[in-house]
Amino acid sequence: MLTYSSPFPSSFVFGVAAASAQIEGAAFEDGKGESIWDRFARIPGKVAGGDTLDVACDHYHRFDEDFALMASLGIKTYRLSIAWPRIYPQGDGELNQAGLDFYHRLFASMAKHGITPWVTLFHWDLPQALEDRGGWTARSTVDAFARYADTVVKEFRHEVKNWITLNEIRCFTLLAYGYGTKAPGRQESAAVLNQTYHHALLCHGHGVRAVRQFGGAGARVGLTDNCDVSVPVTETPADIAAAKAWFTEKNDHILGAIHGKGYSDSYLARVGPDAPVVQAGDFELISLPTDFLGLNIYTATYVRAGRDGQPWEVVALPPNYPRADSPWLNLVPQAIYWAPRMCHEVYGHASVYITENGCGYNDEPLVNGEVQDLHRRDYLRNHLREVHRAIADGVPIDGYFLWSFIDNYEWEDGYLRRFGIVHCDYQTLQRTPKLSARYYADVIRHRTVL
Repeated sequence: MLTYSSPFPSSFVFGVAAASAQIEGAAFEDGKGESIWDRFARIPGKVAGGDTLDVACDHYHRFDEDFALMASLGIKTYRLSIAWPRIYPQGDGELNQAGLDFYHRLFASMAKHGITPWVTLFHWDLPQALEDRGGWTARSTVDAFARYADTVVKEFRHEVKNWITLNEIRCFTLLAYGYGTKAPGRQESAAVLNQTYHHALLCHGHGVRAVRQFGGAGARVGLTDNCDVSVPVTETPADIAAAKAWFTEKNDHILGAIHGKGYSDSYLARVGPDAPVVQAGDFELISLPTDFLGLNIYTATYVRAGRDGQPWEVVALPPNYPRADSPWLNLVPQAIYWAPRMCHEVYGHASVYITENGCGYNDEPLVNGEVQDLHRRDYLRNHLREVHRAIADGVPIDGYFLWSFIDNYEWEDGYLRRFGIVHCDYQTLQRTPKLSARYYADVIRHRTVL
Protein backbone atom coordinates (compact mmCIF):
# COMPACT_ATOMS: atom_id res chain seq x y z
CA MET A 1 0.00 0.00 0.00
CA LEU A 2 1.40 3.39 -1.04
CA THR A 3 1.39 6.16 1.50
CA TYR A 4 1.36 9.84 0.62
CA SER A 5 5.05 10.07 1.52
CA SER A 6 5.99 7.18 -0.80
CA PRO A 7 7.03 8.04 -4.35
CA PHE A 8 4.95 7.83 -7.47
CA PRO A 9 5.96 5.00 -9.81
CA SER A 10 9.21 5.70 -11.65
CA SER A 11 7.39 5.71 -15.00
CA PHE A 12 4.74 8.20 -13.88
CA VAL A 13 4.67 11.35 -16.06
CA PHE A 14 4.39 14.80 -14.48
CA GLY A 15 3.64 17.65 -16.88
CA VAL A 16 1.80 20.87 -17.57
CA ALA A 17 -0.70 21.78 -20.26
CA ALA A 18 -1.90 24.70 -22.37
CA ALA A 19 -3.65 25.25 -25.71
CA SER A 20 -2.63 27.16 -28.82
CA ALA A 21 -5.56 29.59 -28.97
CA GLN A 22 -5.22 30.48 -25.30
CA ILE A 23 -1.52 31.35 -25.17
CA GLU A 24 -0.03 31.91 -28.62
CA GLY A 25 -1.48 35.27 -29.66
CA ALA A 26 -0.25 36.30 -33.14
CA ALA A 27 -3.83 35.66 -34.16
CA PHE A 28 -3.41 37.01 -37.68
CA GLU A 29 0.35 36.65 -38.26
CA ASP A 30 2.25 34.53 -40.77
CA GLY A 31 -0.81 33.49 -42.72
CA LYS A 32 -2.93 32.17 -39.86
CA GLY A 33 -6.63 32.10 -40.67
CA GLU A 34 -9.47 33.33 -38.49
CA SER A 35 -10.75 30.86 -35.90
CA ILE A 36 -14.26 30.71 -34.49
CA TRP A 37 -12.86 32.16 -31.24
CA ASP A 38 -11.28 35.09 -33.10
CA ARG A 39 -14.76 35.84 -34.47
CA PHE A 40 -16.73 35.05 -31.29
CA ALA A 41 -14.51 37.29 -29.13
CA ARG A 42 -15.48 40.26 -31.29
CA ILE A 43 -19.21 39.85 -30.71
CA PRO A 44 -20.19 42.33 -27.97
CA GLY A 45 -21.12 40.67 -24.70
CA LYS A 46 -19.81 37.19 -25.53
CA VAL A 47 -16.46 37.41 -23.72
CA ALA A 48 -15.73 39.11 -20.39
CA GLY A 49 -14.19 42.52 -20.87
CA GLY A 50 -14.40 42.19 -24.64
CA ASP A 51 -11.06 40.37 -24.45
CA THR A 52 -9.63 38.90 -27.65
CA LEU A 53 -7.02 36.26 -28.42
CA ASP A 54 -4.93 38.67 -30.51
CA VAL A 55 -1.95 38.79 -28.12
CA ALA A 56 -2.83 36.35 -25.31
CA CYS A 57 0.51 35.43 -23.63
CA ASP A 58 2.46 36.10 -26.85
CA HIS A 59 3.80 32.54 -26.65
CA TYR A 60 4.16 32.67 -30.44
CA HIS A 61 7.13 35.01 -30.01
CA ARG A 62 8.22 33.94 -26.51
CA PHE A 63 8.09 30.14 -26.60
CA ASP A 64 11.83 29.75 -26.04
CA GLU A 65 11.62 31.89 -22.91
CA ASP A 66 8.63 29.85 -21.74
CA PHE A 67 10.38 26.52 -22.29
CA ALA A 68 13.44 27.77 -20.43
CA LEU A 69 11.16 28.63 -17.51
CA MET A 70 9.52 25.20 -17.66
CA ALA A 71 12.91 23.54 -17.59
CA SER A 72 13.98 25.63 -14.60
CA LEU A 73 10.99 24.21 -12.70
CA GLY A 74 11.94 20.65 -13.61
CA ILE A 75 9.02 20.23 -16.02
CA LYS A 76 9.96 17.77 -18.73
CA THR A 77 6.59 17.05 -20.35
CA TYR A 78 4.26 19.59 -21.94
CA ARG A 79 0.84 19.04 -23.45
CA LEU A 80 0.11 21.61 -26.17
CA SER A 81 -2.13 21.90 -29.19
CA ILE A 82 -1.58 22.81 -32.82
CA ALA A 83 -3.72 25.62 -34.22
CA TRP A 84 -5.68 24.21 -37.15
CA PRO A 85 -6.07 27.71 -38.71
CA ARG A 86 -2.26 28.10 -38.77
CA ILE A 87 -1.95 24.96 -40.90
CA TYR A 88 -5.02 25.32 -43.12
CA PRO A 89 -6.25 28.93 -42.82
CA GLN A 90 -9.53 28.03 -44.53
CA GLY A 91 -9.84 24.68 -42.79
CA ASP A 92 -8.98 22.87 -46.01
CA GLY A 93 -7.69 24.25 -49.28
CA GLU A 94 -4.24 25.83 -49.33
CA LEU A 95 -1.62 24.69 -46.84
CA ASN A 96 0.20 27.43 -44.90
CA GLN A 97 3.89 26.53 -44.81
CA ALA A 98 4.62 29.31 -42.30
CA GLY A 99 2.38 27.53 -39.79
CA LEU A 100 4.29 24.29 -40.16
CA ASP A 101 7.58 26.16 -39.88
CA PHE A 102 6.47 27.77 -36.61
CA TYR A 103 5.77 24.44 -34.95
CA HIS A 104 9.07 23.01 -36.19
CA ARG A 105 10.80 25.92 -34.41
CA LEU A 106 8.70 25.33 -31.32
CA PHE A 107 9.48 21.60 -31.16
CA ALA A 108 13.17 22.33 -31.69
CA SER A 109 13.10 24.67 -28.69
CA MET A 110 11.36 22.03 -26.59
CA ALA A 111 14.02 19.49 -27.53
CA LYS A 112 16.76 21.97 -26.65
CA HIS A 113 15.26 22.37 -23.16
CA GLY A 114 14.68 18.64 -22.65
CA ILE A 115 10.88 18.82 -22.81
CA THR A 116 8.76 16.08 -24.40
CA PRO A 117 5.67 17.21 -26.37
CA TRP A 118 2.21 15.70 -26.07
CA VAL A 119 0.25 17.21 -28.94
CA THR A 120 -3.51 17.70 -29.18
CA LEU A 121 -4.70 17.93 -32.79
CA PHE A 122 -7.85 19.93 -31.99
CA HIS A 123 -8.38 22.15 -28.95
CA TRP A 124 -11.47 24.17 -29.97
CA ASP A 125 -10.02 26.66 -32.49
CA LEU A 126 -12.01 25.56 -35.55
CA PRO A 127 -11.24 27.60 -38.67
CA GLN A 128 -14.03 30.15 -39.14
CA ALA A 129 -14.24 29.22 -42.82
CA LEU A 130 -15.45 25.75 -41.82
CA GLU A 131 -17.99 27.22 -39.42
CA ASP A 132 -19.31 29.33 -42.28
CA ARG A 133 -20.02 26.03 -44.05
CA GLY A 134 -21.79 24.48 -41.06
CA GLY A 135 -19.00 23.78 -38.57
CA TRP A 136 -19.54 20.72 -36.42
CA THR A 137 -23.08 20.29 -37.76
CA ALA A 138 -21.66 19.47 -41.23
CA ARG A 139 -20.06 16.17 -42.15
CA SER A 140 -17.73 18.06 -44.50
CA THR A 141 -15.86 19.21 -41.36
CA VAL A 142 -14.93 15.56 -40.79
CA ASP A 143 -13.31 15.38 -44.22
CA ALA A 144 -11.40 18.62 -43.56
CA PHE A 145 -10.17 17.30 -40.21
CA ALA A 146 -9.00 14.04 -41.80
CA ARG A 147 -6.82 15.98 -44.21
CA TYR A 148 -5.52 18.26 -41.46
CA ALA A 149 -4.69 15.30 -39.18
CA ASP A 150 -2.86 13.49 -41.98
CA THR A 151 -0.82 16.60 -42.76
CA VAL A 152 0.17 17.32 -39.16
CA VAL A 153 1.07 13.76 -38.18
CA LYS A 154 3.14 13.28 -41.34
CA GLU A 155 4.91 16.60 -40.84
CA PHE A 156 5.82 16.15 -37.18
CA ARG A 157 6.19 12.37 -36.93
CA HIS A 158 9.87 12.68 -36.02
CA GLU A 159 9.29 15.29 -33.29
CA VAL A 160 6.07 14.00 -31.71
CA LYS A 161 5.25 10.51 -30.47
CA ASN A 162 2.35 11.22 -28.09
CA TRP A 163 -0.82 12.39 -29.85
CA ILE A 164 -4.25 13.38 -28.56
CA THR A 165 -7.03 13.52 -31.13
CA LEU A 166 -9.54 15.97 -29.63
CA ASN A 167 -9.98 17.96 -26.44
CA GLU A 168 -13.32 17.78 -24.60
CA ILE A 169 -15.97 16.90 -27.16
CA ARG A 170 -18.77 18.13 -24.88
CA CYS A 171 -17.39 21.66 -24.77
CA PHE A 172 -17.09 22.28 -28.51
CA THR A 173 -20.45 20.57 -29.19
CA LEU A 174 -22.92 20.85 -26.28
CA LEU A 175 -21.67 24.17 -24.89
CA ALA A 176 -21.04 25.68 -28.33
CA TYR A 177 -24.03 24.40 -30.33
CA GLY A 178 -26.47 23.67 -27.53
CA TYR A 179 -26.05 26.25 -24.78
CA GLY A 180 -24.33 28.78 -27.04
CA THR A 181 -21.89 29.91 -24.35
CA LYS A 182 -18.76 28.96 -26.31
CA ALA A 183 -17.82 29.73 -29.90
CA PRO A 184 -19.58 29.81 -32.28
CA GLY A 185 -22.45 30.51 -29.85
CA ARG A 186 -25.25 28.58 -31.55
CA GLN A 187 -28.35 27.00 -29.99
CA GLU A 188 -29.43 24.10 -32.12
CA SER A 189 -32.05 21.36 -31.78
CA ALA A 190 -31.35 18.11 -29.96
CA ALA A 191 -31.09 16.26 -33.27
CA VAL A 192 -28.51 18.69 -34.65
CA LEU A 193 -26.59 18.63 -31.38
CA ASN A 194 -26.46 14.83 -31.36
CA GLN A 195 -25.11 14.96 -34.91
CA THR A 196 -22.27 17.22 -33.77
CA TYR A 197 -21.27 14.56 -31.24
CA HIS A 198 -21.18 12.00 -34.03
CA HIS A 199 -19.07 14.18 -36.31
CA ALA A 200 -16.63 14.76 -33.45
CA LEU A 201 -16.38 11.01 -32.85
CA LEU A 202 -15.59 10.51 -36.53
CA CYS A 203 -12.81 13.08 -36.26
CA HIS A 204 -11.42 11.22 -33.27
CA GLY A 205 -11.38 8.10 -35.42
CA HIS A 206 -9.54 9.91 -38.19
CA GLY A 207 -7.00 11.17 -35.68
CA VAL A 208 -6.31 7.61 -34.53
CA ARG A 209 -6.12 6.42 -38.13
CA ALA A 210 -3.67 9.21 -39.05
CA VAL A 211 -1.32 8.31 -36.20
CA ARG A 212 -1.46 4.61 -37.08
CA GLN A 213 -0.75 5.36 -40.75
CA PHE A 214 1.79 8.13 -40.49
CA GLY A 215 3.04 8.42 -36.89
CA GLY A 216 6.00 6.08 -37.30
CA ALA A 217 7.60 3.78 -34.77
CA GLY A 218 6.63 4.39 -31.16
CA ALA A 219 3.70 6.72 -31.90
CA ARG A 220 0.81 6.57 -29.43
CA VAL A 221 -2.64 8.12 -29.56
CA GLY A 222 -5.71 8.64 -27.41
CA LEU A 223 -8.70 10.90 -26.80
CA THR A 224 -8.94 13.55 -24.08
CA ASP A 225 -12.44 13.54 -22.60
CA ASN A 226 -14.07 15.66 -19.92
CA CYS A 227 -16.38 12.87 -18.85
CA ASP A 228 -19.24 13.52 -16.45
CA VAL A 229 -17.82 12.39 -13.11
CA SER A 230 -19.75 10.89 -10.23
CA VAL A 231 -18.47 10.51 -6.69
CA PRO A 232 -20.29 8.15 -4.32
CA VAL A 233 -21.45 9.95 -1.20
CA THR A 234 -20.11 7.06 0.86
CA GLU A 235 -17.69 4.41 -0.32
CA THR A 236 -20.18 1.64 0.31
CA PRO A 237 -21.17 -0.97 -2.28
CA ALA A 238 -24.64 0.55 -2.75
CA ASP A 239 -23.45 4.11 -3.32
CA ILE A 240 -20.55 2.97 -5.52
CA ALA A 241 -22.92 0.94 -7.69
CA ALA A 242 -25.28 3.92 -7.99
CA ALA A 243 -22.44 6.26 -8.92
CA LYS A 244 -21.20 3.80 -11.55
CA ALA A 245 -24.68 3.47 -13.08
CA TRP A 246 -25.00 7.27 -13.27
CA PHE A 247 -21.51 7.54 -14.78
CA THR A 248 -22.28 4.92 -17.42
CA GLU A 249 -25.47 6.62 -18.57
CA LYS A 250 -24.04 10.14 -18.63
CA ASN A 251 -21.04 9.08 -20.74
CA ASP A 252 -22.87 6.68 -23.03
CA HIS A 253 -22.88 8.96 -26.09
CA ILE A 254 -19.11 9.51 -26.15
CA LEU A 255 -17.02 6.99 -24.20
CA GLY A 256 -19.73 4.36 -24.39
CA ALA A 257 -20.09 4.82 -28.15
CA ILE A 258 -16.33 4.53 -28.75
CA HIS A 259 -15.81 1.48 -26.58
CA GLY A 260 -19.13 -0.22 -27.27
CA LYS A 261 -18.50 0.12 -31.03
CA GLY A 262 -21.85 1.80 -31.50
CA TYR A 263 -24.62 3.66 -29.75
CA SER A 264 -26.22 1.58 -27.01
CA ASP A 265 -29.87 0.60 -27.10
CA SER A 266 -30.47 2.61 -23.93
CA TYR A 267 -28.95 5.75 -25.49
CA LEU A 268 -30.96 5.36 -28.69
CA ALA A 269 -34.13 4.87 -26.63
CA ARG A 270 -33.42 8.07 -24.68
CA VAL A 271 -32.83 10.25 -27.73
CA GLY A 272 -35.51 8.63 -29.91
CA PRO A 273 -36.02 10.45 -33.23
CA ASP A 274 -33.15 12.82 -32.39
CA ALA A 275 -30.57 10.04 -32.79
CA PRO A 276 -27.58 10.92 -34.98
CA VAL A 277 -27.40 9.72 -38.58
CA VAL A 278 -24.80 6.97 -38.86
CA GLN A 279 -23.33 5.88 -42.17
CA ALA A 280 -21.90 2.47 -43.03
CA GLY A 281 -18.38 2.09 -41.66
CA ASP A 282 -18.60 4.96 -39.19
CA PHE A 283 -18.05 2.88 -36.10
CA GLU A 284 -15.24 0.85 -37.61
CA LEU A 285 -13.41 4.20 -37.70
CA ILE A 286 -14.70 5.60 -34.41
CA SER A 287 -13.82 2.48 -32.41
CA LEU A 288 -10.24 2.05 -33.62
CA PRO A 289 -8.15 0.96 -30.62
CA THR A 290 -6.26 3.67 -28.74
CA ASP A 291 -3.20 3.50 -26.51
CA PHE A 292 -4.51 5.54 -23.60
CA LEU A 293 -7.41 7.68 -22.43
CA GLY A 294 -6.85 11.28 -21.41
CA LEU A 295 -9.18 12.70 -18.76
CA ASN A 296 -9.66 16.36 -17.91
CA ILE A 297 -10.88 16.31 -14.33
CA TYR A 298 -12.02 19.41 -12.46
CA THR A 299 -15.22 18.67 -10.54
CA ALA A 300 -17.92 16.06 -10.00
CA THR A 301 -21.50 15.23 -9.02
CA TYR A 302 -22.23 13.45 -5.74
CA VAL A 303 -24.40 10.36 -6.18
CA ARG A 304 -25.88 7.87 -3.72
CA ALA A 305 -28.12 4.82 -3.88
CA GLY A 306 -31.63 5.69 -5.01
CA ARG A 307 -34.80 5.32 -3.05
CA ASP A 308 -38.21 3.96 -4.11
CA GLY A 309 -36.68 1.75 -6.76
CA GLN A 310 -34.58 4.45 -8.43
CA PRO A 311 -31.07 3.43 -9.50
CA TRP A 312 -29.45 6.55 -8.06
CA GLU A 313 -30.01 9.90 -6.42
CA VAL A 314 -28.00 13.04 -7.11
CA VAL A 315 -27.17 14.99 -3.95
CA ALA A 316 -27.29 18.74 -4.58
CA LEU A 317 -24.47 20.89 -3.25
CA PRO A 318 -25.33 23.45 -0.57
CA PRO A 319 -24.87 27.13 -1.50
CA ASN A 320 -21.76 27.46 0.67
CA TYR A 321 -20.00 24.38 -0.73
CA PRO A 322 -16.35 25.28 -1.49
CA ARG A 323 -15.64 26.32 -5.06
CA ALA A 324 -13.07 28.24 -7.07
CA ASP A 325 -13.86 31.63 -8.63
CA SER A 326 -14.92 29.77 -11.75
CA PRO A 327 -18.59 29.28 -10.77
CA TRP A 328 -18.76 25.78 -12.28
CA LEU A 329 -15.67 24.58 -10.42
CA ASN A 330 -16.85 22.96 -7.21
CA LEU A 331 -13.91 21.52 -5.30
CA VAL A 332 -14.31 17.74 -5.27
CA PRO A 333 -10.84 16.16 -5.07
CA GLN A 334 -12.31 12.64 -5.06
CA ALA A 335 -13.31 13.23 -8.69
CA ILE A 336 -9.76 12.50 -9.80
CA TYR A 337 -9.91 9.14 -8.03
CA TRP A 338 -13.30 8.00 -9.25
CA ALA A 339 -13.22 9.08 -12.90
CA PRO A 340 -10.13 7.01 -13.82
CA ARG A 341 -11.34 4.12 -11.70
CA MET A 342 -14.71 4.04 -13.44
CA CYS A 343 -13.17 4.37 -16.89
CA HIS A 344 -10.94 1.42 -16.03
CA GLU A 345 -13.79 -0.68 -14.66
CA VAL A 346 -16.51 0.26 -17.17
CA TYR A 347 -14.51 0.59 -20.40
CA GLY A 348 -11.42 -1.48 -19.64
CA HIS A 349 -8.81 1.25 -20.04
CA ALA A 350 -5.37 -0.06 -19.20
CA SER A 351 -3.69 3.36 -19.31
CA VAL A 352 -5.17 6.67 -18.16
CA TYR A 353 -3.53 10.09 -18.11
CA ILE A 354 -4.95 13.09 -16.30
CA THR A 355 -4.46 15.53 -19.19
CA GLU A 356 -5.89 18.52 -17.28
CA ASN A 357 -6.55 19.37 -13.66
CA GLY A 358 -6.45 22.82 -12.13
CA CYS A 359 -8.41 25.72 -10.65
CA GLY A 360 -9.30 29.22 -11.74
CA TYR A 361 -9.19 32.29 -9.51
CA ASN A 362 -9.62 35.95 -10.37
CA ASP A 363 -7.42 38.41 -8.51
CA GLU A 364 -3.95 37.01 -7.89
CA PRO A 365 -1.68 40.00 -7.26
CA LEU A 366 2.06 39.80 -6.96
CA VAL A 367 3.29 40.15 -3.36
CA ASN A 368 7.05 40.54 -2.99
CA GLY A 369 7.52 39.16 -6.48
CA GLU A 370 5.33 36.10 -6.03
CA VAL A 371 1.66 35.11 -6.15
CA GLN A 372 1.01 33.40 -2.82
CA ASP A 373 -1.67 31.08 -4.19
CA LEU A 374 -2.03 28.70 -1.29
CA HIS A 375 -5.56 27.89 -2.48
CA ARG A 376 -4.06 26.45 -5.70
CA ARG A 377 -1.34 24.67 -3.72
CA ASP A 378 -4.05 23.03 -1.60
CA TYR A 379 -6.10 22.12 -4.69
CA LEU A 380 -3.06 20.51 -6.30
CA ARG A 381 -1.99 18.70 -3.16
CA ASN A 382 -5.45 17.31 -2.45
CA HIS A 383 -5.90 16.09 -6.01
CA LEU A 384 -2.47 14.48 -6.20
CA ARG A 385 -3.26 12.63 -2.99
CA GLU A 386 -6.32 11.15 -4.69
CA VAL A 387 -4.24 10.21 -7.75
CA HIS A 388 -1.79 8.50 -5.42
CA ARG A 389 -4.62 6.65 -3.70
CA ALA A 390 -6.02 5.49 -7.04
CA ILE A 391 -2.66 4.08 -8.12
CA ALA A 392 -2.38 2.24 -4.81
CA ASP A 393 -5.83 0.74 -5.47
CA GLY A 394 -4.73 -0.57 -8.86
CA VAL A 395 -6.15 2.15 -11.12
CA PRO A 396 -3.77 2.50 -14.11
CA ILE A 397 -3.05 6.25 -13.96
CA ASP A 398 0.24 6.80 -15.78
CA GLY A 399 0.57 10.59 -15.71
CA TYR A 400 -0.72 13.98 -14.61
CA PHE A 401 -0.71 17.27 -16.55
CA LEU A 402 -1.48 20.35 -14.49
CA TRP A 403 -3.69 23.03 -16.09
CA SER A 404 -2.17 25.39 -16.75
CA PHE A 405 1.47 26.30 -17.12
CA ILE A 406 0.68 30.02 -17.41
CA ASP A 407 -2.32 32.30 -16.92
CA ASN A 408 -4.05 32.59 -20.28
CA TYR A 409 -7.19 33.36 -22.26
CA GLU A 410 -9.93 31.48 -20.42
CA TRP A 411 -12.45 31.38 -23.30
CA GLU A 412 -15.65 33.31 -22.51
CA ASP A 413 -14.09 34.48 -19.22
CA GLY A 414 -11.33 36.26 -21.15
CA TYR A 415 -8.37 37.23 -19.01
CA LEU A 416 -10.45 37.51 -15.84
CA ARG A 417 -9.91 33.91 -14.71
CA ARG A 418 -6.38 32.72 -13.97
CA PHE A 419 -5.48 29.01 -13.99
CA GLY A 420 -1.70 29.25 -14.31
CA ILE A 421 1.07 28.29 -11.94
CA VAL A 422 3.01 31.06 -13.67
CA HIS A 423 1.58 34.57 -13.44
CA CYS A 424 1.32 36.55 -16.68
CA ASP A 425 1.13 40.34 -16.51
CA TYR A 426 -1.04 41.01 -19.53
CA GLN A 427 0.28 44.55 -19.88
CA THR A 428 4.01 43.76 -19.82
CA LEU A 429 3.81 40.00 -20.53
CA GLN A 430 6.23 39.43 -17.65
CA ARG A 431 6.20 35.82 -16.41
CA THR A 432 6.46 35.15 -12.65
CA PRO A 433 6.25 31.67 -11.08
CA LYS A 434 3.64 31.48 -8.33
CA LEU A 435 3.98 29.69 -5.01
CA SER A 436 2.13 26.76 -6.61
CA ALA A 437 4.82 26.52 -9.30
CA ARG A 438 7.51 26.14 -6.66
CA TYR A 439 5.39 23.54 -4.88
CA TYR A 440 4.80 21.55 -8.07
CA ALA A 441 8.52 21.72 -8.87
CA ASP A 442 9.23 20.13 -5.47
CA VAL A 443 6.63 17.41 -6.10
CA ILE A 444 8.24 16.61 -9.46
CA ARG A 445 11.73 16.59 -8.00
CA HIS A 446 10.82 14.29 -5.09
CA ARG A 447 8.07 12.40 -7.01
CA THR A 448 6.03 12.58 -3.82
CA VAL A 449 3.00 14.46 -2.51
CA LEU A 450 4.56 16.95 -0.13
